[in-house]
Amino acid sequence: MKEQIGRVKELAAALEPELVAARRDFHKYAEPGWTEFRTTAVLAKKLTRLGYQVDIGDKVINKDAMMGVPKPAVLKKHMERAIAQGADSALVAQMSGGMTGLVATLRRGEGPTLALRFDIDANDIDESQETKHRPYRDGFASVNPGAMHACGHDGHAAAGLGVANILMQLKDHLSGTVKLIFQPGEEGSRGAAAMEAAGVLEGVDYIFGGHIGIKARHLGDFICGAREFLATTKLDVTFTGKPAHAGMCPEEGRNALLAAATCALNLHAISRHGQGASRINVGSLQAGQGRNIIPAHAVLQLETRGVTTSIDGFMAQEARRIIEAAALMYAVDYKAECTGATQGGESSPEMAEMARTIAQEMGYFENILGITSFGATEDFSHLLTNVQKQGGKGTYVQLGADASAGHHHFCFDFDEKVIAYFSEFMARAACRLLGA
Repeated sequence: MKEQIGRVKELAAALEPELVAARRDFHKYAEPGWTEFRTTAVLAKKLTRLGYQVDIGDKVINKDAMMGVPKPAVLKKHMERAIAQGADSALVAQMSGGMTGLVATLRRGEGPTLALRFDIDANDIDESQETKHRPYRDGFASVNPGAMHACGHDGHAAAGLGVANILMQLKDHLSGTVKLIFQPGEEGSRGAAAMEAAGVLEGVDYIFGGHIGIKARHLGDFICGAREFLATTKLDVTFTGKPAHAGMCPEEGRNALLAAATCALNLHAISRHGQGASRINVGSLQAGQGRNIIPAHAVLQLETRGVTTSIDGFMAQEARRIIEAAALMYAVDYKAECTGATQGGESSPEMAEMARTIAQEMGYFENILGITSFGATEDFSHLLTNVQKQGGKGTYVQLGADASAGHHHFCFDFDEKVIAYFSEFMARAACRLLGA
């Protein structure tokens, strides 16, 4: 198997032009969470041609566990748009309802099961149209209004194709099962729970995930593992009161705006937790119709986070208590919908050490760090934690790429050399764990 691992570098290097082209295609047709119809259809076609068992739709997404799904009319428009942009209509139909996840499986007899996860969704951002921004200048900026790959997931999807290609060429030297998980809805922490609930982690012994950039800033930086993934809960709260004439009969009204404002202020007054870091943020509050009308409607969007799942649970529980109390104070009705959530977690030390060994062997990385604090939320932690709960192990790596701007910025771009590096790393990990 040592000889085959040596071939991985050659195969990844040969694939680089193809992977860059795939990344640019995904970038041009960016699709946010639960609307990745074209992205998944393209992946399904390519992976099927390579010889993988490809499952999409309700085979890999539990509809009841989906969070933050767009309205049916919105999904319908995105399905039509995806088909107009080249997606296979039969494949799109299988993803009805926003079930845009994909799992590609390669079975090679007895042996462990390895899952490799790649997120595929874009951000809700309009991309820069300045000539200094390479995607715009070179003609592959997003053509979809309000959607942009501003976090590198287009590179992740392309890297997943690279891994699939390499492992298929080396399949005769593998023993066990590889599951390539292409996850929708990472942004907003929406997709991992629905895929886990569909059973995609059953029997998984090892899981690897990764990201371009984040804490790894420069090409040549590599981080072997992560701790302190922040667990999170996302809530959309609707307050419904009663309108009334603000001058003639204000006493007849029930003020939803004041309930929401009171709620927002008191949410930020939740006590900090003595056992670790916590976060809360009200990111949006929309209410009212006019200056002379008691506002009967208000919508508030908030999120809690915690350095552990239990701390986030405390924050979310307190948030729900305050939401209810604010509604009672102003005698209005309320509805709180969970639109996203994920668990906290940390890499398995053994897998992080394996990642270090692989990174050193690759010869590209000048600055290799061990397990470091992530300090933010990543939906992969839900998958990682559930694999660990069933006795498995995993880690999450970060590869530097000299990004042109920060993540989620409308000028985000990166050095595309990292795509082949990412593919090579994941393929080497698979060969090391499943080598015959």
